[in-house]
Amino acid sequence: PNAERPVAGARPHVLIIDEINRANISKVFGELITLLEVDKRLGCKNELRVRLTYSGTSFGVPSNLHIIGTMNTADRSIALLDTALRRRFTFRELMPDTAELRNAMESVKVDADNLDGVNLSKLLSTINERIEYFFDREHQIGHAYFTGCRSRADIEDVMRHKVIPLLAEYFYEDWSKVAAVLGDGSGAAKAHFLEAKKLSPPAGLADDELGGEKLRWSVKAEFDFSEFAV
Repeated sequence: PNAERPVAGARPHVLIIDEINRANISKVFGELITLLEVDKRLGCKNELRVRLTYSGTSFGVPSNLHIIGTMNTADRSIALLDTALRRRFTFRELMPDTAELRNAMESVKVDADNLDGVNLSKLLSTINERIEYFFDREHQIGHAYFTGCRSRADIEDVMRHKVIPLLAEYFYEDWSKVAAVLGDGSGAAKAHFLEAKKLSPPAGLADDELGGEKLRWSVKAEFDFSEFAV
């Protein structure tokens, strides 16, 4: 009861909960859900306290505490936020942003629009447009994947070991869709990231007996960024 109340102008404090949707939020927060409301903070109009179960201490949330929870929209199936919690938070969408990519790279004196002859901004936006077309907008590639790139080799490393495996997971190893996202689908003038080799049917089978042409997809040893050349 004699706990010190925050004074006007008290320094703000921020609590960041990363991947907030990876737990049963209502169970984790418990009575804190009610205490988070603006008017029920300590020193506010409808100040509210609860008695902690184990310590027996009177507990309230000060008005200068701000809680930020982050969640990846691609992981939405893990745990949905219930209505009680949702109305106590303001939701701000942070989508992949080529402007943020440029700003991040400019801070280390790297040009995202011309990195060793590759327009990295165009690469990111093009891939994301295709992902949105074939899948949905929630699974776009974040600009953070590329902010650490300092050379063409770095871009190739990100594409080979991060982006392409992620796309393969998105499309459940349907490499024809992965190829389409990368610009290597049927009808492409040249192979940029993936190569397809036609497989011959086993002896005694015609090409159309197993549903048409069968392809073996492989990641190229050396990537061709000509589609994104400056």
